[in-house]
Amino acid sequence: MKEIRIHARAGQGAITTASLLGYAYFLKGIYPYAFPSFSAARMGAPMNAFVRVDSKPVRLRSQIYEPNYLLIVDHTIMRGFNCFSGLKEDGIAIINGKGDAVTVPKLKAKQKVFIVPASDIALKYIGRPLGNTAMLGAFCAATNELTLDDLNAAIKHRFSAKLQEANIKAAQEGFESVTHKTKEKVR
Repeated sequence: MKEIRIHARAGQGAITTASLLGYAYFLKGIYPYAFPSFSAARMGAPMNAFVRVDSKPVRLRSQIYEPNYLLIVDHTIMRGFNCFSGLKEDGIAIINGKGDAVTVPKLKAKQKVFIVPASDIALKYIGRPLGNTAMLGAFCAATNELTLDDLNAAIKHRFSAKLQEANIKAAQEGFESVTHKTKEKVR
């Protein structure tokens, strides 16, 4: 079983991110289970979404405490929460932010972090700073769990024609930003 924990603020698209990710796995023939968890139910409040995937139906319904992968949609959440808590020894984190503006905690030897300007990418293609599809494109490149085609199929299922094209372009640029970084160095 693979587990993915998403850290965001309410209104930043974490539930959509989990839903798209789960559906992309489903289309690949893998069983997903995606669900949110809220604290205060207000816009901007810290929240989590979770995705579990397995080759057999997922029955576990608890929050994810030891994720294989992290998606941190708003890097400012890391100031008040230990988002890296429980990340597996060989875990991968993808953080929405700009290079040196993001402070990454000390990592274990095999852990990797990719910082992706997902909000900027989203503004460029979608016109709003909702970088969930750019983050998911980065996830595809960083983890090799899904192909960009798998993600694009989920995007086509979720969005109407105009938004499909914009989100597919955002996912592509998110993918390329990680592919480019792996040729350089990974934090």
